[in-house]
Amino acid sequence: NAEYMGTFLHHTNMEHTEPLYAIGFEGSANKLGIGIVCSDGRILSNPRDTFITPPGTGFMPKETAQHHQKHAIRLVREALAESGISPDQLSCVCYTKGPGMGAPLRSTAVVARTVAQIWNKPMVAVNHCVGHIEMGRCVTGAQDPIVLYVSGGNTQVIAYSQKKYRIFGETIDMAIGNMLDKFARILNLSNDPSPGYNIEQLAKRGRHYVELPYVVKGMDVSFSGILTSVEAVAKEKLFAPNAQHDVPVEDRITAEDLCFSLQETVFAMLVETTERAMAHCGKSQVLIVGGVGCNLRLQEMMAQMVAQRGGTLCAMDDRYCVDNGAMIAWAGLEAFRSGVRTPILEATCTQRYRTDEVDVIWRE
Repeated sequence: NAEYMGTFLHHTNMEHTEPLYAIGFEGSANKLGIGIVCSDGRILSNPRDTFITPPGTGFMPKETAQHHQKHAIRLVREALAESGISPDQLSCVCYTKGPGMGAPLRSTAVVARTVAQIWNKPMVAVNHCVGHIEMGRCVTGAQDPIVLYVSGGNTQVIAYSQKKYRIFGETIDMAIGNMLDKFARILNLSNDPSPGYNIEQLAKRGRHYVELPYVVKGMDVSFSGILTSVEAVAKEKLFAPNAQHDVPVEDRITAEDLCFSLQETVFAMLVETTERAMAHCGKSQVLIVGGVGCNLRLQEMMAQMVAQRGGTLCAMDDRYCVDNGAMIAWAGLEAFRSGVRTPILEATCTQRYRTDEVDVIWRE
C-alpha cells in the first residue's frame, strides 16, 4: 500500500528530540475546521466556521463546498497566527479523506494539497471517524474505552482490538444526528448554532413523555421509523387544524414534549447498546465522540449507566465533539509518527470510508 512509504516504524521506536507539529483540515460536512497540534498533546489552534442555512432547510453539497472555499484561506491564517507556528515548523499536512459529503471533502482536500505543495510538506490522509476517536482519547485521557460515536453522518459503538477500531453496533438506516436534524426541520427550528442543540434546549422544558418506537436489533439501532412516528405525532398534535382544542392546556402535547420524548427514547437505545458492548469487551470506560456527543442529557444518561457498572465516562464539550481541524491534525500526527505518508497523487477523497478499514498502527 503506497500509504505506507519507506521503512514501517512504530512511533514508540522513533526518537524525536524536537516536538512535531501538524496542521489538520476538516471539511466533510457543514463545518470547516483547521487546527494545529503539537506531538506533546497540546492543541495550539482550532478555528472553525459553520455553514448555517435558514430554519427548515438543510445544507446542500454545492453550497457547502462554496462556503469552505470562501473561508479556507482565512482559517489557515487564523490557525497559524493563533498557534504561533510557521509553515516551516510543520511536520505534515493532514486532511479528511472521508467519509463525508463529496463536494465539501474535495474542496477541503484541494486546499490541503495546495498548501502541502507550497510548503513542501508530506501529507497524511485521515479517516474522519478515527479523527474523532483520537481527539477524544487525547483530550480526555481515555485509555481503552468503548467508544460511542454519534454525529450527523454516523452512529457506531466501537472498541479497539488488534490494530483496528472494531464496530460492535451501528445504525442500520440513518445516523442519529441526521434524524435529529430532520426533526428540527419538521418543527422549523433554527440551524444556529445547530439543530440538535436547539432540540436539546426545548427538551429541557418538556413535561409529557410521548411513547415512541424503541428499535434496538441486537447491537444495532434504527431511527427512521422513530422519525416517521414523531413526525406523525407532530402533525396530529401541533399542526392539524384545531389540534388538541378539546384538551386542557396543561395536558396538551407541545413541541418541547416531543423533543424531550425523542431524546429520551433514542438516547436510551444508545445507552443500552453501549452497555452491552462494555459487558462483552470487559471494559470500564466509555468515550462519547461526535457532534451529538456534546448533548448534556446523553452524557447524563450514559454517566448513570457507567457509574452503575463502576466505570468512568469520558466526554467533551462542543469544542472537540463537533467536527474540527485539530482532531484531523492529531490523528494524522499519530499516523505520521508511525511512518504513514500519503503521496500527493493519492491524496484523494471518498464518501464511504468505514472506521474499521483503518490500520491503527500507532496503538499497542
